[in-house]
Amino acid sequence: MDTKWKSIASRASDIVKRNRRIIAGWTSLTAALVLFLKLFREAPSTPTRIVLLAGIIINILVLYGIHNILKESLEKRYGAWQPSPLSQSPYDEWNEEWKRQQKMIIIVFSALMLGAIMFFLNIMFGRSRFYYNYAFGYLLIISVGVQWTGAEVTVVGYLKEKLSQFVSLAAEINRKKMAEAVEMERQSMEKAAKSEQLKVDLISNVSHDLKTPLTSMVGYIELLKKEELSPVCQDYVNVISSRAEKLKEMIESLFSLAKASSGNIELHKEVIDMNRLIEQIFADMEDKIYKSGLTFVKQLSGEDTRLVTDNAHMYRICQNLIENALKYSAKGTRVFVKTFVEPEEKSLLEGRKICLEITNTAGYMMDFEKEDIIERFARGDKSRSSEGNGLGLAIVSTYTGALGGLFDIFIDCDQFKVRLAFPDGMDEIANQENLIK
Repeated sequence: MDTKWKSIASRASDIVKRNRRIIAGWTSLTAALVLFLKLFREAPSTPTRIVLLAGIIINILVLYGIHNILKESLEKRYGAWQPSPLSQSPYDEWNEEWKRQQKMIIIVFSALMLGAIMFFLNIMFGRSRFYYNYAFGYLLIISVGVQWTGAEVTVVGYLKEKLSQFVSLAAEINRKKMAEAVEMERQSMEKAAKSEQLKVDLISNVSHDLKTPLTSMVGYIELLKKEELSPVCQDYVNVISSRAEKLKEMIESLFSLAKASSGNIELHKEVIDMNRLIEQIFADMEDKIYKSGLTFVKQLSGEDTRLVTDNAHMYRICQNLIENALKYSAKGTRVFVKTFVEPEEKSLLEGRKICLEITNTAGYMMDFEKEDIIERFARGDKSRSSEGNGLGLAIVSTYTGALGGLFDIFIDCDQFKVRLAFPDGMDEIANQENLIK
């Protein structure tokens, strides 16, 4: 029997603990109702100050009771409420509940306010035993307004707290999604970098492995040229020699591009003059230019075109661009080679820029985008009737980036224009000289 009573007492204690807010609320409302009924009966003979004092006590009890009951009801209804996964916006879902609660409060307290006003009007103009004491009527109207405000504060406070939880939840979800996206991007970049490095290593290794047998082949071809061969055999040897030289040039280009793409490029910066470099390249390529049948028009700037850069790589960049014009220009056309100095305010690079611009007329239909033509092995001449291997502009783009310059291409009908811009770097030299002084 004792065990049974202990079990009942324990269950009762648990029920009280779980519903203590409801119990406290209804207890407070019951006490307020008892005081209200007592005041209702004695209001005609009760002084106004006593009525108002009793009204304050009743309102405090009602406020406490409504607050606890509303809070418990809201907690039971929305305690485990989370935004739907299909909801476009958690705020929209919360706003619907906000409007529903506001509508209920307005309906309930509007009805109570209407009743209080009608009761007050009955005191003033109707037959009532309260005709000599209006305090009770005022008290009812004021009490409804106070309780209305209290209910609003309770509901608004709870729903705002719920909204804050939603915002925190959304922020946490967004943070996790962002972290996942960043991690996926990092893994993707690592895979891409690894894949790119594998391709670079493959090209480098293959290029290196091809050099030795190719060098041996070229040597034997040169020996064959010295032998007494029939005219037909001599022609064959010359063709083989020409193809071997082209293959050698391609392997060298592949090796250079792979080395530059891997970032393993050594720069030996010095002060060079762009105009002098162009003149030197023209002198070195005089035979090729003469045999091409193209007319090269040099428009070299009269301003100072000195810049701080790597002479060998800059030479390779300019040489590749001129060779590109030789290979892909229409026969009998003109090629314009222009240097100029661009002030700081007209460029994306900081400081003064030394620019090189080469314009030629293509000997084929240029039906490609400028982004495509700088890809490895990409050629504007899709018929592949010219001598290019599709590496020239890729090397130019890679080397230009390594030297801190900008590389751009402009296509207008059959006009193909390449523009390079490099920071002159002379300020750095001047600062170093000042430090030495």
